[in-house]
Amino acid sequence: MQINKNSNGLLSIYFTAGYPTLDSTIEIAKTLEQSGVDFLEIGFPYSDPVADGPTIQHSSEVALKNGMTLKLLFDQLKDLRKHVSIPVYLMGYFNPVLQFGVENFCKACKEVGVNGTILPDLPMYEYEDLYKTIFEENGISNIFLVTPQTSEERIRKIDNLTTNFIYLLSSNATTGKQLEVKNQSENYFNRIKEMDLANPFVIGFGISDKETFEKATAYANGAIVGTAFVKILAQENPLKHIPDFINNLKK
Repeated sequence: MQINKNSNGLLSIYFTAGYPTLDSTIEIAKTLEQSGVDFLEIGFPYSDPVADGPTIQHSSEVALKNGMTLKLLFDQLKDLRKHVSIPVYLMGYFNPVLQFGVENFCKACKEVGVNGTILPDLPMYEYEDLYKTIFEENGISNIFLVTPQTSEERIRKIDNLTTNFIYLLSSNATTGKQLEVKNQSENYFNRIKEMDLANPFVIGFGISDKETFEKATAYANGAIVGTAFVKILAQENPLKHIPDFINNLKK
């Protein structure tokens, strides 16, 4: 499935690799696809997750204690495409990627079938000047983020650099804050829609239930649920809770 401007009502789920257990990543991904999720964001944990709220921070801490690393994650994902057919994106901070080696990272993404990356703290100019060619040579899309404060000039630049979709943050808050579509938010979302960008966009941060999912997808091609899903993974026997959680979002 290709995410395009004609797509609508798409649901993406974020979860942290190595949480709740070190080897749960593939089983969670399989269950999410079987439950009707349209694309996945698998987070690789980092010790200083500046944009994450307490729930996702905690999942990263547990994953790191469990022993999750980028190298191990790629080892776990080597059979990804035997089990999962929907688009998969890796999300995390740039420091682990830099330590792993950007070229090694992109090659590994290509080898295991990852479609793209979301690296919130990788500056756009740095990506364009230093890494764009490496990503493109390996067929890996780098997803850029837009906030309510992002200028039109920068959004146009992001749209030109984008080869997949744009990640629209619902607010400047950390993850886990409830989405409230008020006049200010409506103006922001409508401003993006009226720009008639070349690429589709999805809304993340604050999407937690059917109501907030529907609010977000009224303005965007899709929406991303993270914190609310990570809370499901903290329950006993989390896999059995996933189908109902997804059904309640999309029914």
